[in-house]
Amino acid sequence: MVSSIRNICPLVLNIGIARHECDWNWKNIQSPFTRIYYVTEGTAQIVLPDGTYTLRPNYLYMIPAFTCHSYICQSLFVHYYLHIYEEYQTESGIFDEFDFPVEVEAGDFELSLFQRLLAINPSMQLPASDPTTYDNNPTLVNNIIKYKQSFISRRTESQGITQILLARFLEKAQLKHDTADTRVKKALSFIKKNISTALTTDSIAAKMCLSKEYFIRIFKTETGMSPLRYINNKKMEKAQLMLITSDEPIKNIAFALLYEDYSYFIRLFRKTTGMPPAEFRKMNKARYTSALL
Repeated sequence: MVSSIRNICPLVLNIGIARHECDWNWKNIQSPFTRIYYVTEGTAQIVLPDGTYTLRPNYLYMIPAFTCHSYICQSLFVHYYLHIYEEYQTESGIFDEFDFPVEVEAGDFELSLFQRLLAINPSMQLPASDPTTYDNNPTLVNNIIKYKQSFISRRTESQGITQILLARFLEKAQLKHDTADTRVKKALSFIKKNISTALTTDSIAAKMCLSKEYFIRIFKTETGMSPLRYINNKKMEKAQLMLITSDEPIKNIAFALLYEDYSYFIRLFRKTTGMPPAEFRKMNKARYTSALL
């Protein structure tokens, strides 16, 4: 438990405040990042696999990554939102080892934390609340890069604030039991840590001591996608970061991620981002470099 807490490294993807009037009604959302909300006014509901929760003022709410959920908003609803992403780690993280409560009581101090986090990250607000506008692979990578481009003092403070907010949930978190859900979480952690190695559905299922068919079934139930699709998504995330942050030849990047078929890598990258790797690098590399100057 100590090693996990010591390795909390959340990246801030989005932080902002949103005001809704019966227009926060999105269904079957499933994202690779964790959401934390602080409600200031009105009410709404989130539908989670274990039931429906009413979001009310002066409480914090958490929706872990890859949790399928829906929103119901039938009146005024004002809330701060925070999206955080756990980057690749050498050890499993707290989201792999703990079951977090959905709701914890909060107050003025937690409100001030959200206000400060927004004040130092004003450019990380969402342009729209529709998840289809921001919950996609290119936007995820762009937000990761944007966060890493910010001053180290801002990143340090942002991480500290995020850790304090996570601590509120950790106070009532429970260690996971060894269930199918936990095995999938372990598989996700294993994939992230070994993304540059030869990963197959068979090898991961064997690592989790599960049959291939059963592993695929519970993996799809938890994440909404097959293990192969998840692996390719993670490889494409890393490919995009490598294209923007290095001068490595595209073919070398493909081989580093163990895509021996270069043409397949190009097709997969185009399908994921909407453009070939060379065009993606040209469009984003200059912006990334200028931000570092």
